[in-house]
Amino acid sequence: MIEAELKARVRDRAGLHEQLRRLATAEHSTYRDTYYDHPDRDLTAAGRELRLRIVETSGQRRSLLTYKEAAVDAASGSKPEHETGIEDPSAIDVLLRGLGLEHLVAFEKHCTNYGFCAEGREMLATVVTVPELEGTFIELETMTDEGGTSAALSGIRAVLTRLGITDDDLTTEQYTDAVLRSRK
Repeated sequence: MIEAELKARVRDRAGLHEQLRRLATAEHSTYRDTYYDHPDRDLTAAGRELRLRIVETSGQRRSLLTYKEAAVDAASGSKPEHETGIEDPSAIDVLLRGLGLEHLVAFEKHCTNYGFCAEGREMLATVVTVPELEGTFIELETMTDEGGTSAALSGIRAVLTRLGITDDDLTTEQYTDAVLRSRK
């Protein structure tokens, strides 16, 4: 499956949350993400990602291992995504490092998720702050097959437009790159 997604900087955080609350109930979560790569950074160079994520929501904790292939749409950065729940993130960390991968970067995201249906699709809007970065972001995504990526992105753009997000607000900068740059 392809995660069709657009990400944008948010100019009016309170207004955005107000609009999203009309579409869905807010779910507040903290994501603790660790990204892995080989010492030669070949995954990053090829546009691929391997992430271990621990999500804490309302006192509940779950862990996910995600592999994202290279982007199928350069303008949006939408990628095929493969994700599975895991029982023991510490064991997965040991396994990945034992296979020669290293921690590329680890950071925390504070997220408010809104799941809703729009444009005939299930969508997830995530309003994100990363303590190390300035500003607020919105990620709007839906899952599709490769043949449906263009239509999915059109639907996402339509919803973003209704939320007051313009093309000038869009960004393809990855949090990993921004966090690494902020730490230098």
